[in-house]
Amino acid sequence: MKTPSNINGTSKDLISAINGDRPLKILLPSYRSKPHTGGQGIYMRLISKAIVDLGHEVDVISGPPYPYLDQRVGLIELPSLDMYARDNPLTCLNKDIMSNRIDLFEWWSHNWGGFPEPYTFGERLKNYMKTRISDYDIMHDNQTLCYGMLEVRNMGLPVVGTIHHPITKDRHIEITHAKSLFLKLLKWRWYSFLNMQIRVARQLDPLIVVSDSTKRDVHKDFGVPMERMQRIHHGINHEAFSPMPEIKRKPNRLMATASADVPLKGLIYLIRAYAELLKEFPDLELVVVGSLREGPTMQELEKRGIHDRVQFISGLDEEDIRKLYAEATIAVSPSVYEGFGFPAGEALSCGVPLVSTDGGSLPEVVGDAGIIVPHSNPPALAQAIADLLNNPDKRDALSVKGRKHILENFTWSRCAQEVVDMYRATIAKNANIQLTNADNST
Repeated sequence: MKTPSNINGTSKDLISAINGDRPLKILLPSYRSKPHTGGQGIYMRLISKAIVDLGHEVDVISGPPYPYLDQRVGLIELPSLDMYARDNPLTCLNKDIMSNRIDLFEWWSHNWGGFPEPYTFGERLKNYMKTRISDYDIMHDNQTLCYGMLEVRNMGLPVVGTIHHPITKDRHIEITHAKSLFLKLLKWRWYSFLNMQIRVARQLDPLIVVSDSTKRDVHKDFGVPMERMQRIHHGINHEAFSPMPEIKRKPNRLMATASADVPLKGLIYLIRAYAELLKEFPDLELVVVGSLREGPTMQELEKRGIHDRVQFISGLDEEDIRKLYAEATIAVSPSVYEGFGFPAGEALSCGVPLVSTDGGSLPEVVGDAGIIVPHSNPPALAQAIADLLNNPDKRDALSVKGRKHILENFTWSRCAQEVVDMYRATIAKNANIQLTNADNST
């Protein structure tokens, strides 16, 4: 079999990469990666650190807002127009934007209700990579799922994709909750980037999915064959999120990490449950890590007359959140759907008794280390919370069990090793395909 010499160095070098005789050179693309933008930003920071901990070389290439990374991880900034950070996106049009096809499309699409960032990031990535393909062994996409990924793969760089959960779930829930036809149409327009993501997902091989639930949903919603997906659970940062026995728990405090304005996170159902619980536990507190804005959640609080009873806190770092967990009597994960569910895992890692819904992958993350109830069901949430409030021994047992569950099943070192094993298999498969093509051409 003839071995071509243009596959990221010499054939001997390629074999060393496949066999594990040398560190891999890995590129991780993500169109926006700051941890506060959501779980994808958290994933980018922690998976890149875990991979370099294994001795590999990692660069992250990202649009703004940029990630917080371990100092050993390289950052390649790929500027966009960052329209969400502008005071007036409509009037920012200028000569420079008009002279750049990608920038002009981003400005136009954003101001007409779309979300162009995944597509435009892919176009910029494609242009950046034209002269840099040989710098890396593999590229690992963080759910950008853009056309540019396929073009980079066609240049000769193997590509692995990750899907945290299919955004079709977000679209369905948000459109269902929209209160007018006009708002439904606006939501549909914003989610139009999904058409691209579905097409790209169907062409990527392999795909990492972060839960069995996500695997089933990607197969159903995206039409990706089951055999092309491999489930690799995320890790939980068990060092940053650990128990603080020196801090005394509050006797009656609930804690949740949930976006108030995202129906997918189910906070409105927790608020309804909390309103009922106040009848039996009048001194019960509810602390929400997140921001409260005008919208259905605020309306629900005002309708029930408990606006001043719920405390919303934002802009916290991991240590701040850890201290809040240490003070909480019970943590609650009320989501309607989660592709993975970092907050649930972080609560368990901190040793906080947890009540979780069965939304998406949450039962996989929680296992038997917490109490699981049906999603979108305030009475079930209230009953489970009341049971724990009335049973301190049960809370203590769950506290110990939760921490043990995370340490045994959800470390980032385990996750990173499984990911790197997939990288090597993908590089080998890609090389075999190219070797076959080379043979056929001779």
